[in-house]
This record gives sequence, C-alpha cells and structure tokens, in this order.
Amino acid sequence: MSTLDAVLNRIDRDLNGSVERLFAFLRIASVSTDPVYKDQCRKAAEFVAADLASIGFDAKVRPTAGHPVVVGKSNGPSGPRVLFYGHYDVQPVDPLDLWKTPPFEPRIETLAGGRKMIVARGACDDKGQAMTFIEACRAFKAATGKLPLPITTMIEGEEECGSKNLFSFVRENADEFKLDLALVCDTAMWDAQTPAVTTSLRGLVYEDVKITCADRDLHSGVFGGAAQNPIRLLGKILGAMWDENGRVTIPGFYDGVKDLPPDIKADLKALDLTAEKFLGSIGLKNSAGEKDRMLIEQVTTRPTAEINGIVGGYTGEGAKTVIPGQASAKVSFRLVGEQDPVKIRDAFRAFVRGRLPSDCSVEFGNFGLAPPIQLSFDNPALVKARNVLGDEWGKKAVTVGAGGSIPIVADFKSVLGMDSLLVGFALDDDRVHSPNEKFDLTCFHKGIRSWARILHALAA
Repeated sequence: MSTLDAVLNRIDRDLNGSVERLFAFLRIASVSTDPVYKDQCRKAAEFVAADLASIGFDAKVRPTAGHPVVVGKSNGPSGPRVLFYGHYDVQPVDPLDLWKTPPFEPRIETLAGGRKMIVARGACDDKGQAMTFIEACRAFKAATGKLPLPITTMIEGEEECGSKNLFSFVRENADEFKLDLALVCDTAMWDAQTPAVTTSLRGLVYEDVKITCADRDLHSGVFGGAAQNPIRLLGKILGAMWDENGRVTIPGFYDGVKDLPPDIKADLKALDLTAEKFLGSIGLKNSAGEKDRMLIEQVTTRPTAEINGIVGGYTGEGAKTVIPGQASAKVSFRLVGEQDPVKIRDAFRAFVRGRLPSDCSVEFGNFGLAPPIQLSFDNPALVKARNVLGDEWGKKAVTVGAGGSIPIVADFKSVLGMDSLLVGFALDDDRVHSPNEKFDLTCFHKGIRSWARILHALAA
C-alpha cells in the first residue's frame, strides 16, 4: 500500500471519530461579534490548540487586542513550508426561532434519498472546513508517524467581524509567517460533484455619502419647484454610475481589470451558468450586469458597483409633505485584478462632487478598503491541486473567482510575499450565515481526503 493509500484508508476508517471531534468543536458558541461570548471564543481557541497539540503541533493561543489567534507549528520533512489559515469564530444565530434544533447542538440530518448533512452554526463556515485540513494532518500522523510538510497553522477568531486585529498580528509577526504558500479552506465547490479552486477574491470599497441642500426640511407646497431636493439629486448622481450596457462610468474604474486567459474563459463558459439557473430561485429572470460578459464573469471575476441603501426625508406612517434637507446612501464596490481601492474611493468621490450644484454640499465616510487578490493560473501548486482534486471527485476541478472577500489573503501576498491556494467544500445550499447552517457529510469526508491528496502532491 502506498503512503497516500494508507492515509486515505485511515481517513475512511476514522470518519466517525472525525465527526465526533467536529461535534465537540461545534458545541462551543464562539460568536465573535458579541462580547457576551468572549469566554466561548477563548474556549474555542483552546480547543483548537489542544487538538493540534494532540497530533504533534507546537500549538499556542496567541493574544491580540481582540480574540486570540491559534498558531501551530510542525517541523515536517523538507519541502515547501505551508501556512494554513482558517477561523474558529461563527456568526450570530439570530433569528433563533427559525432553527429547527438548537444551533450549538450539532446533529446529523438525513434527507430524502439518503443525503446526510451536519447541522449546526459553524458546521460549514468555518469550523467544518478548517477541520477537513486538521483531520487530514491527523491521518498522516496516524498512518505514517509524521506530517508530509513543514506546516504552520493560523486559526483566528475574528473573521466574522472583519479580522480587525489579524492584520496587525500578521504585520507584527511577519518574519515568523513568511513561508512558501498559504492554504485556505473557506471557499466553495462549483456544485456537489464538481470541486473548485478559487483563483481570485474581490476586494471592497464601502462608502457612505450624505448630500445636504437646504439647511432644514422644507414645506413642499411653499418651496417645491424651486428648492433643490437632495433625494432627487442623489438618485440622479448615483444613477449615472452605469451606462445602458451595465458598465460603470466612473473615470478610471476599470484600470487594472484584465481579461481572463482564453482557456480559463472556455472552462467557465462550459459551466453554462445562465440567468435562469442563477436568478430563477430569487424570482428574477434577466441579468443586470455588463451585457458583453457571461453571467459567471459578472458575479465572480468582474468589478461591480452597488447601492446598498438610500435614506432621506419622511419615511414614517402616513403623509408629510416635505422636501428634505439631506439624503444619504451607502455604496459599495467589489474590485478585481489590480484595481486600487484608494483610487476607486477617490474616483467615486470626485464623480459625486463633479455633479453637485454649487449651493449643495457633500460628506463622505468609509466603512472599508480591501484590495482584490488574483492568483496566477499557472502556479504549480494550483496545477497540482486541480489534478488531485479531479482524482478524488472524478471530475475536473474548475478555477473560479469568488464574489466575496477574505481580506487577510491580500496581506498574505502584500505583507508575507506568499501566494495562496484556496480550496473549499461548501455548497450553495449550506445556509451559511443563516439558520440551520449545514455541511454535507460527503463534503466533510471527501474534503479531508482532498487535503490529504493536496498535501501529498505538494510534498512530492
């Protein structure tokens, strides 16, 4: 029996033990955004450290200004030094009354047809996914007596509230974490049968804009027709951000946006993601994005601009005939390629100011600036991962962009100088961040086997 076969066999035989360890982890209510759960977050960090120590890692719970980071180190055989990143914190469980069973009492639910799933808060995001990697390491240690590579883990406790203290932690300890490759398991598969490697993460610019016209709310019967209405003005300005083809009109917005390589674009086209498939379940039919782009490009590899909220004037019960003095909106941009979040922010602000009448004023606030991350399609680690994922799942692994963001991955590149390999096993119906979050048992099991294959391929 080969080394890999021995490891995979061990994973299969110990699946019940892997589930039991995950259940113990899931019982810890590590909600990072609520101070009430501070002790539970500490308990989760200590659980991870103890589990890593049990398979030979030198694991420590390291302090930050918020929840701690678990750092584990193992001196494996010579080979690329990898840093595995995940998080032990979870989202709040509200609304609690929509959960079928208590969110921190994990259970196995069997669906019609025999499909089994692990149900609990954090089952998928990210406790279950992080444990796929840890369980793969456990299998290597049990089957061979050692880990296949020098592995460092960084399991944080604030991803669900912005990783606000991890950035400084990484910068302050940069020399310690400048390794050869980062591994991340907080992404998704294409579908239940098709594995995926995420090759890009969109960055983010999130702005608050407030326009002031009159110095108070006005009687619309007295001032209507003469006084500037800030809601109308704000709507006109924001509406001008797109042309009739769905392209963003802010000057310089597409600087740094590159087309996909032809072979990657062909792979995406073959996935045949149509508006009917993607939008039908939410009651829509037609894509509102760039007309000359495939829908899958629109939601993963192209930049976007969105109005997230707009407020102004009277919104209470009944009628009040006023022209408001102020109106405000929240506007976000998802970035790709080499777009610079600071330049996008400044360009948006200039776009608004340039359309403002001289007797009106504007104020801006910012909720976040995060650069996008684009991985090289010919990265040797990516090529190896695609090959062995195909071996495990029986289907070629696709390379896709993720519509969301994992901000710390950009710092792995800019601060630590490392590329990242992003492989995850979530599915679209896992109800991440929602009541009754789940993780398919097959995804958990084959996720462990997948990481074993990837680690073996990287070591080779």
